Amino acid sequence: MSWVHCERFESEMSGQTVPADFSGHMLDLDEDDDLEVFSKNTSLADGSPMPNSPSSMVNQYRLEEEEQQQDADAQDIFITVDNPESHVTAIETFVMYRVATKTTRGEFDSSEYEVRRRYQDFLWLRSKLEENHPTLIVHPLPEKFVMKGMVERFNHDFIDTRRKALHRFLNKISVHPILSNSQHFKVFLTAQELLSHKKQGPGFLSRMGETVRAVANSVRGLRSRPEEFTVMQDYVEDFSTKICSVDKVTQRIIKEQREYFDELKLYSPTYAQWAESEEELAAPLNGVASCVERCSKESEEQIQHLSEVLVPALHEYVLCTETLKAVMRRRDNIQAEFEAKNEALASRRAHQEALQDEVDGLADRVALSNNALKGDWSRWQNGMRSDLKSAFLATAEKNVDYYEQCLAVWESFLLSQRVEPGEQRDGEGAS
Repeated sequence: MSWVHCERFESEMSGQTVPADFSGHMLDLDEDDDLEVFSKNTSLADGSPMPNSPSSMVNQYRLEEEEQQQDADAQDIFITVDNPESHVTAIETFVMYRVATKTTRGEFDSSEYEVRRRYQDFLWLRSKLEENHPTLIVHPLPEKFVMKGMVERFNHDFIDTRRKALHRFLNKISVHPILSNSQHFKVFLTAQELLSHKKQGPGFLSRMGETVRAVANSVRGLRSRPEEFTVMQDYVEDFSTKICSVDKVTQRIIKEQREYFDELKLYSPTYAQWAESEEELAAPLNGVASCVERCSKESEEQIQHLSEVLVPALHEYVLCTETLKAVMRRRDNIQAEFEAKNEALASRRAHQEALQDEVDGLADRVALSNNALKGDWSRWQNGMRSDLKSAFLATAEKNVDYYEQCLAVWESFLLSQRVEPGEQRDGEGAS
């Protein structure tokens, strides 16, 4: 996957910046550092007791999430992306997905629709939404090409990962108060074919003119960006650095855990083979082999969870930062164009009336853009925090389960090897 390259990992827990060596490992800790191991009955350092069950903490958060989801009851569009099918033509190979929609909205002619769409159709929808709402935050799509999947771009795992991302993209739009009412969104969900709709819209020269003006405004720059948007800009830059760092490190942790899992799969059979040649040690050796095998299964499940839950959530918001930066640039370009026309109005009196109309129109556009972005900014932050919190909680829950299962495995082994005092005396008497 074309991951964003990040240079540092910031640890907010300590308030310090911890440099990361991305060639292999995080900054190595001293091997002699003491590790404090707490049993389930150990109290915290401040005297407060540890929770009896770590899972109960997760359940408390789950209740909070359920309360936050009550607003979802008002949702009136429900979309599912599923049933991917590969299509092979003389020119290309591509995958089409079924997009099934159920809605109670009056502007739809029916309550249920089913269409088939390919990735390029999703790109068309997103470009139309950005074109018509340049300062609203349109949720990102998964990348067109994924580096590690270039050769196997049509295998099951890649297709299913993309399907989930496309499903999430449409459902993010469906709950947006403005984007969900877009005519292009309605066409995407209901039209059996999109070719005629794709041909509509501004031509190439018109789009080129917009691009040239945007570049010119970008070069010209702003005289004075409002403070609240400067704060947003700084937040996005800081958030981008942190989220791509966490994403990068998480990828490496999963890679190292996969290597550990591969070693565990070799580890267990070695003990079992050893037990065949050591009759006196056969019981403990077979016990260790069994424990390692069971722990390896738990490790495999943990790796799968991280790959399917945490990594997609993190990388989704890595892509979101690029979307946010583009939205900020478009807002700045609108303001820059307004400032340029305003200056021209002040310097050229001959065409003052025509310029005045343009300036007034741009002033209204700046105000609308500012209001749109401010409203969407709060909505995006709430959604981002909810999504990432959910991913972190699910990962914490899986980690608790993983370590509890491994602890139980090894505790059962220790109990099985415990020698009762009577048995020990019998052994000594026999000797």
